[in-house]
Amino acid sequence: MALSEVNRSVRRLFCQIQRCRVASNHTARGLSQAACEPEPRANENEAVKPTFVNRNPRNLELMALAVKDRGWRTTWLVFSRTQHHVTAQVFSCSSTVPVLTCSTTEWALKKELASTRCVAACQAVGDVLAQRCQQAGITRMVYRAIPWTYRSDAVQAFRAAMKDGGITLSEPRRKYIGT
Repeated sequence: MALSEVNRSVRRLFCQIQRCRVASNHTARGLSQAACEPEPRANENEAVKPTFVNRNPRNLELMALAVKDRGWRTTWLVFSRTQHHVTAQVFSCSSTVPVLTCSTTEWALKKELASTRCVAACQAVGDVLAQRCQQAGITRMVYRAIPWTYRSDAVQAFRAAMKDGGITLSEPRRKYIGT
């Protein structure tokens, strides 16, 4: 029995030595060999696409400093009145989800109003939406009301509140460059 116990302990010792060698080879190999990375070519870094689309909403055209091709229509303003509430939403041309919204269904706005559908409610929605647009950096948007709703006092109060808040409800004029 003593001989078999000695054999086991010798085997364990050899196994531990082999494990240490394998572990040291892996760490030494990992430290001595750096991963080869391909060097970037100068031609790939300097390549420029022949067509470029500027997605910046504050580009020169929107600041009315450059030529406007056919109109941007980047943001649309939708104003709606239901039987119980007034809602205004700002949409981007590339999305169906509103960018900014304001409604008399919001608790903070509803709390301050006597009625959620009157002319004062439309003016309050215009004030709050103008402030949110200014905070978001939106100063111009397209708003085209239906002619028979445009004459109502509520729509006029909403438009006046938006204009007083510093929002321009039209696109900049097209600039023509003489050839």
